[in-house]
Amino acid sequence: MIKIEEKGNNIYMVASGKLNDEDYDKMLPLLRQKINAYEKINWYFQMKDFEGWTPHAFWRDLKFDLQNKGHLEKVAIVGEKKWQELMTATMNLFTNVKIWYFDEEDALIAKEWVES
Repeated sequence: MIKIEEKGNNIYMVASGKLNDEDYDKMLPLLRQKINAYEKINWYFQMKDFEGWTPHAFWRDLKFDLQNKGHLEKVAIVGEKKWQELMTATMNLFTNVKIWYFDEEDALIAKEWVES
C-alpha cells in the first residue's frame, strides 16, 4: 500500500506491505505529471513495515527510475532495515542523483533535506 502527498515539486510517499501494480498505477502518473510541470522533482520515500514489490511492480519501478533519472533532483529513502540501506547504496552506484538513506528516527531530517 502507498500513501502519497505532494507539495510543489516535492513528492512524499509512505510504502507499507508489498507494492503492486495498483500502487504504481497511482504513483507513476503523479510522478510524470510533476516532472512535466517542474522538470526536476524531489522524492521522499519512506518504507514502514515494507515487504518489497511484486515482480512486475519492481520492474515498473526500475524502468521509471532509469528513464527519469535526469528529472530526479533529490531522493530521500527512509527505512527501518539494513537491506533498505544497502539497496540505497547500490542505487547510488548507477546514478548521479542525490539519493540518501535515512533511518526511520531521522524521517523529519529527511523531509527537511528534500525540501532544502
